[in-house]
Amino acid sequence: MRRVARVAVRGASSRGVRCYASGSQTHTTKLWIDNKEVESKTNDWVELRNPATQELVTRVPISTQEEMQRAADSAANAFHSWRDTSISERMRKMFKLQDLLNRHQDDIARSIVTEQGKTMVDARGDVFRGIEVVEHCAAMPTLIMGETVENVGKHIDIYSYRQPLGVTAGICPFNFPAMIPLWMFPIAVTCGNTFILKPSEKDPGAAMIIAQLTKEAGFPDGVLNVIHGTKDSVNFICDEPRIRAISFVGGDAAGRHIHTRATNNGKRVQSNMSAKNHAVILPDADKEATLKAIIGAAFGAAGQRCMALPAAVFVGEAQNWIPELAERASKLRVNGGMEQDADLGPLISADSKKRVERIIQTGVDQGASLVLDGRNVSVQKYPKGNFVGPTVLSNVTTEMECYKEEIFGPVLSCLSVGSLEEAIKLVNDNPYGNGTAIFTRSGSAARKFQREVDVGQVGINLPIPVPLPFFSFTGSRGSFVGAQHFYGKMGVQFYTQTKTITSSWRDDAAEWGTTMPILGK
Repeated sequence: MRRVARVAVRGASSRGVRCYASGSQTHTTKLWIDNKEVESKTNDWVELRNPATQELVTRVPISTQEEMQRAADSAANAFHSWRDTSISERMRKMFKLQDLLNRHQDDIARSIVTEQGKTMVDARGDVFRGIEVVEHCAAMPTLIMGETVENVGKHIDIYSYRQPLGVTAGICPFNFPAMIPLWMFPIAVTCGNTFILKPSEKDPGAAMIIAQLTKEAGFPDGVLNVIHGTKDSVNFICDEPRIRAISFVGGDAAGRHIHTRATNNGKRVQSNMSAKNHAVILPDADKEATLKAIIGAAFGAAGQRCMALPAAVFVGEAQNWIPELAERASKLRVNGGMEQDADLGPLISADSKKRVERIIQTGVDQGASLVLDGRNVSVQKYPKGNFVGPTVLSNVTTEMECYKEEIFGPVLSCLSVGSLEEAIKLVNDNPYGNGTAIFTRSGSAARKFQREVDVGQVGINLPIPVPLPFFSFTGSRGSFVGAQHFYGKMGVQFYTQTKTITSSWRDDAAEWGTTMPILGK
């Protein structure tokens, strides 16, 4: 077993914000309970290996029931004092956290590269998009305001407050180890809730560094707790009666299971699930800009994004651009994420690589043309890495598995249609509604597309239309089930409940009868 040591991050407090590098001591990932690292007493561990080298990075615990109960106790005990902390004070802690995240951005990014495989540039972007949500939390006093109407009846006013729910929880995927946790807990805790976070067992290091930074930012004990695990930890979160709301990002099967089980237990759920995002390319589009945008969106992060671009729909003569697109994609550099020249790194696991390669082959077997094959890519410095190079399939149809499956790899399926109307129908016939984009110079075509396409997030000459935090992430149809969307105003609504007060203060004696009161008179 290769041993891994803990190394103090430069600039961290003496109490230790830590990241991990090769060394001489066996490392195990800790739990985070009551603002302290806790060594798990479990007998079940997940070995986490660097996807570029297969070296053992850490062993991740499958939290025991007792440990998960302890985390829930911690969050429940912290709630009442935390909700009574002024909104201004909670907001100031977010200012401090934002500063710490910026200062430790590279530390978190290195953890992501080591555990998940992203390039360093992409990992920094992962962290930065999460920081944007923390920054937005600094506006919480205006976001959480209630409503009031004075004098709805004689001497009677009505007003409402948005109040926290209590203990909340988040279940995260592997593909954005920093951004997705930062989509969740900052909004929840700034609203006055406490939070239990379950990062992916495939790459929890970023979440653990962030948890340590929350302590340095002044979060009290129990406001944020971190547990680890797989199915049992998910079911614990769904079943624990003190947890009032659950945020989830991940695949369909898990998302629908969580939504069903948790809502049956009376909890709120927001569940972002799978996607099949399409780009529609019209012949009048700016060819140079369009090809660059499609290549970046299809192959960046090795295609492991819920907002990646796995399907390109070429309208009319635009299909003649496919050979040039493949030629340009072939020049992307596949390498370990720490290498400065890397355009895309490895997939998260050997199983993911096998799955992606299998789906590519099914496309060929079902009649697609393999214009660019990335299955045999060679990375000399990392011969054991889970690498798949950029792959382009053309003549793809909607019946093929390579189109119907969410591949989660650097594979672009190219479809051809004769008109914009056909393209819109193709997109709308797909069950998913996370994101889509159109590339055109025509304002009327763009407007027709944005109005008629049944997808929650639309880009115009922009391939990955992920909204900034002052909007919300609004995937739709098969890509989302739940109460309210992530971050923005909807995120605040998800993590709060409305209390409405009808108040009467008067100098004279009130006259009340047994009939239904009519306040508006």
